[in-house]
Amino acid sequence: MIKRLPHFAAALLLCAGLANAQSCGGSFGSFVNGLKSEAASKGHDKATVDRFFASVRQDPKVIRADRSQGIFQMPFIDFSRRLISQNRLNAGLRNAKKWDSVFDRVEREFGVSRGVLLAFWAFETDFGAVQGNFNTVNALVTLSHDCRRPQLFRPQVFAALELYERGNLDPARTTGAWAGEIGMVQMLPEDILVNGVDGDGDGKVTLKTSPADALLSGGNMLRSLGWRKGEPWMQEVVMPKDFDWSQTGLTTWKRSSDWVKAGVKPRSGKLAASGLKSAVLLPQGRNGPAFLVYPNFNVFFEWNQSFIYVTTAAYFATRLEGAKVYNAGNPSPAMSEGQMKALQKKLSARGHDVGGIDGILGAMTRNAVQKEQKRIGLPADAWPTRQLLDRL
Repeated sequence: MIKRLPHFAAALLLCAGLANAQSCGGSFGSFVNGLKSEAASKGHDKATVDRFFASVRQDPKVIRADRSQGIFQMPFIDFSRRLISQNRLNAGLRNAKKWDSVFDRVEREFGVSRGVLLAFWAFETDFGAVQGNFNTVNALVTLSHDCRRPQLFRPQVFAALELYERGNLDPARTTGAWAGEIGMVQMLPEDILVNGVDGDGDGKVTLKTSPADALLSGGNMLRSLGWRKGEPWMQEVVMPKDFDWSQTGLTTWKRSSDWVKAGVKPRSGKLAASGLKSAVLLPQGRNGPAFLVYPNFNVFFEWNQSFIYVTTAAYFATRLEGAKVYNAGNPSPAMSEGQMKALQKKLSARGHDVGGIDGILGAMTRNAVQKEQKRIGLPADAWPTRQLLDRL
């Protein structure tokens, strides 16, 4: 199962101290006492706070999971083939039919196409079958105590406390993903508080057992993240051989009709939206699959920060709505983890921000690769090769 990566946008909060509370690190017991004091200062009842934190424990398995995300180092073709099986596609189509009225409501109220939610439902939990067995409160407190990304997880602890006060979370029994997400589409406590919807009308927001609650909540969340009703997100295209590859990537947006004038053609059917801004996306360079992506594609990054996950989820959503299997082409071999790290070090030494030396070809590394390709006269398609590494 692929668990949703949390948002990484904020800078790391170093252990420099929050008022009246230990910001991260140090004794776990002292850290929990600091959380309890902060909760009381926010107006939460002391007895309720004590009950909420009574069973909390540090979970080393959470830290190991946070540090072990090697699957995102896979190239798009390998990653998408691993996640998108015929069985998963068939299950998606069955669930689309089974929950047709719920998807109709999501589309009507939030404007989110059913293929998108089906893709997240499939990748996050295999349509609810594998939701994770990490204790949610333990996971959130453990990650808040860890000094890698406390600014992300600390607010989620207090959101979980509020869910507990509402009767929607049991600190001893509620389980989910290692990063604290809960339910069929894996939402963090703050997201549940803000976007949770009682879809089945039972008076509760139950994301673990109610597909109606989970799907409507997910649709509401996507809308709040900027989803634009009735607009596409991705379409496979065929690229001309003499294209200016430096114009590809998520930093260059033009009207779709302008791309067509430059020789870009839909692989099948018509252009999804000729007047919308769009970008040409080449997950494995000019010799691999090619897509035109629209503004809604960027909303996927608000759900998950992994470039490879987002591209695969967006593509799977199109498949669930009838698109063909992409043309894989014949891209150059992917770099090994060691080669990618060596390349990132070279790019960083030249002043590029690659987002960390992690061996993962994310959006920032792609941008840096493309700039260096253009500088030294290689086809600037943002797909790193051994030739580029050697030239640098």
